[in-house]
Amino acid sequence: MILRSHFVATVLTIFLVGCTAKTSIPTEFPTPEPPPAATPIPAIVLNRDAELEKQFATIAEAAKGKVGAAAVVLETGDAALLNADGHYPMQSVYKLPICMAMMDSIRRGQHGLDEKIGVTPADYVRQGQGSPLRDKYPEGGEFTIRELMRYTLVESDGSASDVLLRLLGDATVVQDYVEQIGVRNMQIVNTEKEMGRDWDTQYQNWATPDAAVEVLRWFYETTEKLGPTPPEVVLIPYAAANISPSIRQYWKLGDLRFIRGLMMDSQTGLGRIRGLIPGQTRVAHKTGTGGTQNGITSATNDIGIIDLPNGKHLAVAVFVSDSPADDKTRDAVIAKIAKAAYDRWSK
Repeated sequence: MILRSHFVATVLTIFLVGCTAKTSIPTEFPTPEPPPAATPIPAIVLNRDAELEKQFATIAEAAKGKVGAAAVVLETGDAALLNADGHYPMQSVYKLPICMAMMDSIRRGQHGLDEKIGVTPADYVRQGQGSPLRDKYPEGGEFTIRELMRYTLVESDGSASDVLLRLLGDATVVQDYVEQIGVRNMQIVNTEKEMGRDWDTQYQNWATPDAAVEVLRWFYETTEKLGPTPPEVVLIPYAAANISPSIRQYWKLGDLRFIRGLMMDSQTGLGRIRGLIPGQTRVAHKTGTGGTQNGITSATNDIGIIDLPNGKHLAVAVFVSDSPADDKTRDAVIAKIAKAAYDRWSK
């Protein structure tokens, strides 16, 4: 009985000591490592095709203005250039780097694709500037960033683009982003609303065709690492209120492949890069169009990535500026340059 009492007392002592012992509880927690910054990709050595460049120059004569073009096979460096280091007003072409910068912000946790954003009439560009969002919701509304990106890239909506810029901070954030990924000779300064105030402002947002192809090259290389982009149904008329995951297979993607899908669904400038390319070819592109003053159209542009039938990918950027030619002629210049490059490198 004495031994049993001694045993119980020993157990109680150990228990009490354990209860009163100090436990080391951390009072500081390590800060998680931030997502890595976007970085440049290795430079590509271009193998220039002199004969194709002459063909580009001949095609460009019809515009009777300034034409710059760059076409590069991304896997091989085969290339053809025409005035590719000149400065051309981008117009809505700059909506692609805006959306890329927004996706980078989402990747870094600053925003979410399905985050809802309030849009008011004060966000809208003026009448005369393209904005299906403004036309459909004149009193404003609440839209996800995903929806704003769709309006920006599929319908080239200036109001949606400006809201994305507002969320990012301002145009300098996008300028910093394109420089961060290694792109030079691209200047992003003004909003769509600012460009609509006077004729000269649009020339402040400029790019060289070389720089536009570098954006496309970075975009393609980075997107490919994420896996294949689901195919879209080519050129089905887009109904914003009836987005179906079974039709828009990329719609729920949360990375750059979402942007690529939107570019494949683009409904603007279908007579430009897409114009003469075989109908079922995957083309991801972004157009840009300026106004006409005294018979001169400031900008008719298109940049994009064409999936070649041999499995390679062709990046094309064509800028037509200060041209007195009509819409059909300017579009045809872009279409013929894209088709000439496609024919040269598709086999």
